Order: sequence, then structure tokens, then C-alpha cells
Amino acid sequence: MRIDIITVLPELLESPFSHSILKRASQKGLLQVNLINLRDYAINKYGTVDDYQYGGGAGMVLMCEPLAKCIDKLETERDYDDVIYMTPDGTPFNQKMANTLSLKQNFIVICGHYKGIDERIRQLYVTREISIGDYVLSGGELAAAVFADALGRLLPGVLNDETSALSDSFQDSLLAPPVYTRPENFRGLKVPDILLSGHEAKIKDWRYEQALERTKQRRPDLLNEE
Repeated sequence: MRIDIITVLPELLESPFSHSILKRASQKGLLQVNLINLRDYAINKYGTVDDYQYGGGAGMVLMCEPLAKCIDKLETERDYDDVIYMTPDGTPFNQKMANTLSLKQNFIVICGHYKGIDERIRQLYVTREISIGDYVLSGGELAAAVFADALGRLLPGVLNDETSALSDSFQDSLLAPPVYTRPENFRGLKVPDILLSGHEAKIKDWRYEQALERTKQRRPDLLNEE
């Protein structure tokens, strides 16, 4: 999988892709994340990529020309499954979407900044708009990192135990059940006996019951989606 991220702050994204699971995914050749500095496509030698919005109002807007030049160049090099814009008014990102998109190969991800991007770029280029939550960030960079992480960990061979992702929260519309590790007794709180029994079928049933109960208590809306 290849994810090309267009941003005015590439340095903000260097760390998330240089450690842990995403680093291993890159080293294995399973996930390639490229940070593309939008200022390389600026309209002048001063690196200008934004301007005041028509109609007045606070906040700058990323201009059409730099984004169009950047996307045009990328699209001459390969075919993309989606050109994604990370925006608070996009479709809410969830595990189901991550599962579906993890089966694709190439993405362009546009990180908005300031007041966002010119609407005409959304009309001409963007094929999918995604929100990671009902709140506003300073820019789309952190949202792009969330997107890449969620997809990257689903790629076969990225996780040491590929079954781990299958038991994550939301994979079956349930939250994950409680988990425990050593010691068996910590400050008077003991690991449930069933987890020490070695009885795989009963453990599986217990985990399902716990996941169902936790979902009922914390996210009943997930059960209503079924």
C-alpha cells in the first residue's frame, strides 16, 4: 500500500511513521508513506500556498493552484484508488471503513490547514472526505496519521500476530473485552479464573460475554447499528 500525504507541515508527520508498527510495515515493504510538502508547488518563490477567503472572514484558505499542480503530478506517476481530504465535515471514520480501504493500494491524502482548502479542489479532485471525529484540529496532519495507522496495521504481515487485529474493538461491532497479564494478583485484584483455566472454548465465550456487556454499558449505539 502507498499513501501520499500532501501537507504544509511534513515535519509534523515524520515521527508517527518512524516508530513502532508503521516503521516495521515500511521496513517490510508493506506500507509506503510519502510526505509531500505543498510548498514545493507554491505560486511564488516565497512559498505562498494560501490566501484570504472571498467574502471576508478570519482564517486563510489553501489555494487551488498549488494543490492542483501537486495532485496532477502525482496522478501522472500512478493510478490512485482515492484522493482523500481529511475534514471535520467528512464521513466519520470507523473500523468498517478502515477494513474496506485496507484492501486498496494507492491513496492521496490532503491535509487541510487554516480554514481548509478551496472548495473547487474538493469538486475537481477529491473522491472521499473523511472525519476522525466531531471536533476541529489545527490541521489535517494528525488525522492523516490516524488514517494511515488504522489501515497499515490491517495489512497482512504487518502485525507479528495477524489474528490480533481481528480481536480489536469495533471489528465485530463490539468493544474489546478486558485483558490481563502477570501478576495474577495485583493489590488484591485477581485475574478471572476462567482465563487461567486453559479451556479455550469457555475463554472464548467469556470474552464474547464481556465484550457484549462492555458495549451495552459504554457504546450501546454500536449494537443498534446491527
